[in-house]
Amino acid sequence: MKKIKWISRICLFVLLSGIVVLTGIYVYAFFSPKLELKNMGKIFIYDHEDNLIYQGSGSNDWVNLEDISPYLIEAVISVEDKNFYKHHGFDFLRIGKAFLSNIQNNTRIGASTISQQYVKNLFLTFDQTWARKIEEAFLTVELEVHYSKDEILEGYLNTINYGEGNYGIEDASHYYFNKSSKDLTLEEAIMLAGIPKAPSNYNPVSDYEACIERALVVASTMVNNGYITEEEYNNLFKEEISIYAKREQNNSQTILYYQDAVLQELAEIKSIPTSLIDSGGLKIYTTFDMDAQKIMEENILKYMGNQEELQVASVMVEPTSGGVLALTGGLNYAKSQYNRATQSKRQVGSTMKPFLYYAALENGLISSSTFKSEKTTFYFANDQAYSPNNYNNIYANEDITMAAAIAFSDNVYAVKTHLFLGPEVLVDTAHLAGIKEDLEANPSLALGTEELNMMDFATGYTTLANGGDQKDLFLITRVEDLNGNVLYKHKDKHNVVLNSNSVYILNEMLTSTTNSAFSSYTTPTALSLASKMSRKYALKTGTTNTDSWVAGYNPNLLMMVWVGNDDAYEIDSTASYYSKSIWIDTMEEYLKDVEPTWYEKPPNIIGLIRNGITGLEDSNGTNSTVFYYVKGTEVPYTAVNKEQ
Repeated sequence: MKKIKWISRICLFVLLSGIVVLTGIYVYAFFSPKLELKNMGKIFIYDHEDNLIYQGSGSNDWVNLEDISPYLIEAVISVEDKNFYKHHGFDFLRIGKAFLSNIQNNTRIGASTISQQYVKNLFLTFDQTWARKIEEAFLTVELEVHYSKDEILEGYLNTINYGEGNYGIEDASHYYFNKSSKDLTLEEAIMLAGIPKAPSNYNPVSDYEACIERALVVASTMVNNGYITEEEYNNLFKEEISIYAKREQNNSQTILYYQDAVLQELAEIKSIPTSLIDSGGLKIYTTFDMDAQKIMEENILKYMGNQEELQVASVMVEPTSGGVLALTGGLNYAKSQYNRATQSKRQVGSTMKPFLYYAALENGLISSSTFKSEKTTFYFANDQAYSPNNYNNIYANEDITMAAAIAFSDNVYAVKTHLFLGPEVLVDTAHLAGIKEDLEANPSLALGTEELNMMDFATGYTTLANGGDQKDLFLITRVEDLNGNVLYKHKDKHNVVLNSNSVYILNEMLTSTTNSAFSSYTTPTALSLASKMSRKYALKTGTTNTDSWVAGYNPNLLMMVWVGNDDAYEIDSTASYYSKSIWIDTMEEYLKDVEPTWYEKPPNIIGLIRNGITGLEDSNGTNSTVFYYVKGTEVPYTAVNKEQ
């Protein structure tokens, strides 16, 4: 008996304490400054000429609750929060039921109210730490004490994510159905009401069937809550619903990949408040170039528009600043929001070799240094062996120069160079150039067997394209609040990490991939592009069984293209054709009105005409080309060896 009384007293104390604390929170929230709903969550993104390209979470098309279809309102309340008009921000009974269900069934059923979801969507990141949860809970209370239920619901419907870059019900209605939200039919309303649960999966552009399945779930909750009848439910979707899926401006298949990358970078800037409530909204100015994006997209669709299996990622960078002009993470954002430029890692193949050959130039080798290109097995301790193969098993079976090895992408030459230097040298060089990935110093690293992210990899290439001056890639130039106060400004840095002499020689050698003077027992890997070139480019291709890369640049522009399968299936030669064609056509079109330029030759660099394959003096032969050296190093490496 005493035990029961003791437990009862404890329970009563806990209950009363909870009531006191909760009352105190609501009182404190009541006297806190009122949140401005129509300003909360506004994000505006501008291009490099300060033109507005994106507007999310707080559209100018704010629509009053009475001007929204009753079907939509009823659908949202039914599926998201049926007790919305009865609770004070938290549905404690629903929370309790969800908690018990999660324990019993080992599930993760949520119980957030519309008010809680509204607040959650006003944060730049979705980290669910205890501190974040407490902050969200307190803001939910603030919302409830300062605004009526209708005002909260209106704000929620005007800011929620409806997929395809649409924030707010009015934007979504116009985009998907070409009509105002007040004119939505029951079927259209339940389709839209189902999207916020998973905007990338349940919108009718990405997956029409999944959208309809989700809409029927919404409709069933409306039946259960008395908003529609069983007969109305049974008559739904007898005919396919027409989807408009167009917007007046920036109707691009790939631009949203860039916008996602901007928001990802924004979330990583520590000086920006993580809550849009604190900043009142943001104006984000970027390096985005609409012309670059359109040209890149047009060429991707030109060559890959009918593809069912292959995917693409590409980035265009201004080398002198590191600013990202254009970016795509896939063929079509509507079909796949996975950003392969910022999120995936793939084997880079022979596009890793420029960093190897820079290291070689820095460690005593020269552009005409030779190794024998032949079928080779390398033996290591513990009976380990490694036998790299050239493409199609084509070998010179004689000595070839470093420049020729680049032109042909000779794997045996690369591994010999790699082991001659020591595998750690390539790791250090890649990191020095700005690549952050933790690379393993193994014999195959020179052939690009490590997986890299495109943006990380492009950072290293930007260092080569910028003469050795390392620039971190960036998309955001500055961020302001809605009053014009600058919250962040990108700071340019000069961090010369590579020897300008060696970079110049390397960049010259990378032109050999399109130079017919290197045609011999095989042809340069990108010779087919030479006829399309109006100017000089440093270029390297890379091919694995599953990936095709092209990375090339001049002083004005760097562009990197990847083509492959998401599931790492083997590719054929068409993938290489696509990546090369996209690269050359985009570079040429974007630079067509730009005066052709090349890197200024350092004063202590000299050029000598030699045979591209052997490196020997050859002023009149078909393989004659210019080799570059630091003055005093022009004696071929093989000759030095013979003298010793």
